[in-house]
Amino acid sequence: MLPPKAKKISKTLTAHQHDRQDDYYWLNQREDPEVIKYLEAENAYFEARTQVQSGLREELFQEIKGRIKEDDSSVPYVKDGYEYQTKYETGDQYPRYLRRKLDETEPETMLDVNEMAEPYDFYNVGGLSITDDNRYLAYGEDTISRRIYTIHIKDLLTGQNLPDQIPNTTGSSVWSADGQYLFYSVKDEALRPYKIMRHKLGTAPQDDAVIYEEPDETFRAFVGRSKSKKWIVIGSAQTVSTEYHLLRADDPLGELRVFQPRERDLEYSIAHIDERFYILTNKDARNFQLMVTHEDQTSKEHWQTVIPHREDTLLEDVDLFKKFLVLSERTNGLTQLRILSDDGSSSSSKSDIAYQSDHYLQFPDEAYMAYTSVNPEFDSETLRFGYQSMTTPASTYDYNMITREQTLLKQQPVLGEFDSADYVSERRFSESRDGTKVPLSIVYHKDTPKDGSAPLLLYAYGSYGHSMDPYFSVARLSLLNRWFIFVIAHIRGGEEMGRHWYEDGKLLKKKNTFTDFIDAAEWLLANDYTTQSGLFAMGGSAGGLLMGAVANMRPDLWKGVVAQVPFVDVVTTMLDDSIPLTTGEYDEWGNPNEKEYYDYILSYSPYDQVEAKDYPNMLVTTGLHDSQVQYWEPAKWVARLRELKTDDNELLLHTDMKVGHGGASGRFDSIRDVARDYAWILSKV
Repeated sequence: MLPPKAKKISKTLTAHQHDRQDDYYWLNQREDPEVIKYLEAENAYFEARTQVQSGLREELFQEIKGRIKEDDSSVPYVKDGYEYQTKYETGDQYPRYLRRKLDETEPETMLDVNEMAEPYDFYNVGGLSITDDNRYLAYGEDTISRRIYTIHIKDLLTGQNLPDQIPNTTGSSVWSADGQYLFYSVKDEALRPYKIMRHKLGTAPQDDAVIYEEPDETFRAFVGRSKSKKWIVIGSAQTVSTEYHLLRADDPLGELRVFQPRERDLEYSIAHIDERFYILTNKDARNFQLMVTHEDQTSKEHWQTVIPHREDTLLEDVDLFKKFLVLSERTNGLTQLRILSDDGSSSSSKSDIAYQSDHYLQFPDEAYMAYTSVNPEFDSETLRFGYQSMTTPASTYDYNMITREQTLLKQQPVLGEFDSADYVSERRFSESRDGTKVPLSIVYHKDTPKDGSAPLLLYAYGSYGHSMDPYFSVARLSLLNRWFIFVIAHIRGGEEMGRHWYEDGKLLKKKNTFTDFIDAAEWLLANDYTTQSGLFAMGGSAGGLLMGAVANMRPDLWKGVVAQVPFVDVVTTMLDDSIPLTTGEYDEWGNPNEKEYYDYILSYSPYDQVEAKDYPNMLVTTGLHDSQVQYWEPAKWVARLRELKTDDNELLLHTDMKVGHGGASGRFDSIRDVARDYAWILSKV
């Protein structure tokens, strides 16, 4: 079967007196029958080429599914007199959200998402929010996979949904203290959250009041409520600047007041306790510092330092308790949890804080993930936190911050013959061409040969300051048990090594992200982890951009490349401010309306840099309803690769016609996506 050949319609795109020829521009019409026909032809070609893998796909699916405990539930947490829990029963694709009154024995089902999802090909529920009196539940519902949610309100006393249905939202919402008003954000035509609305229970959504509107297209508006419940917090943020407004939760019809007006390059987030606000900010602190101020004096001149800036440590987050501060700090690429205890001398009416003790939790693995979990109550000496590594399944602990005793509440069950002792995790550092040391998290089965003969899958993301931590994966065991080595390269563009790590992998330094990945692969080859005939690369979204860039820059290096929902048509997308995410990302990629950034982005944009040369085997995946990276980017990219590449290696495009950026919504359906990608990789070994 011959591969599909997309028709060519001449289209010239001009910017800065420079012309680009885009003969596949026509593919950006989602409703055009010719576009659907082409995508379906590519899917048919994919099925024909991978038919021989169907048995392996099913084997992998059953294998991965077989490791999952189907009747499973989360560790419950207590809030406002109720115990909350998420549960799956055998056969469930979706969760059931339960709660139990503390003086009762039987839980009630707030939402059974399995029943709710039945009529739909895709279904997602998010943003659950309950009134202070525990009666009403607001939640968001997405049935298309475009991340456009309709908010519904359920009366938990009667079990019935109210007529109130609020469309075109982010799905998240918060209640006023009296439970009569709901605050939420709506999206514009480019799917940018730009308005914060106030809805009165029982009224028509079209009568909702606009209480905040963000006119700057590079900012996104959102709303939350402080852990103290005192404040409704309205935020507006872009890549390098944030701003918050406050509204008393017990005065929902009151006036907003600004916390600290936005300034270019000033980022901050806030948390409230008693009469104090804690501020996590980059003010005079590239790696962020923790500051504090009285709630009546919130502008930056009143902020006082609690935890000062450190060059070797990125301060990522803070959790507030009545007598404790829990800091999430990242040093040398790994997150540490730090506990500070208030000695009682501080006054709730003052901003100066004293601490009598300061200690870190200790973790056993060389490379790991540690993170605070659900901690809704202030007056507690117990911290709930999560821990996992590439050999340790996700685990939930309670930690007594006074006695320093920790209790394992649950570890993710892995059914079958899993034994973490059968797997080895390493942390190594490759060296990039400019001398930068890049952390590598490595895992493999203990019996895997270390003589270079094992195949290896190298994975990375490297954008938006998102740190890719060494996580555990039930699905990944299917590769490790087939003697694959799996490696995460913590390349620049993330934030693993501090704020500079991010800044050195964005804007006019973006190519560091790509060369870090290539040089990590070279290091793995030089140190006998694998050979080029067994080296595979994988990444998704902005990590898919990475895949496109390294396929262009070093096509000879890879046996195969898997690009999932890849952001590959960077110039065209960043020049089109009608596309979701574009305007808000000028400070990430640069604004190509300025020639300096246009030229630089053009120099690495995967679609624009496709050449007549040999490329590796490539599997490209996307979703028709993707709102983050439009389906036409990978579709155009594959069409141009088919036209120009000079090799006989396999090039496949798979478009899921029912979903968007995150893939299938059901927990078992999503496994089929993983099995598809793994089967393709294994078929090339």
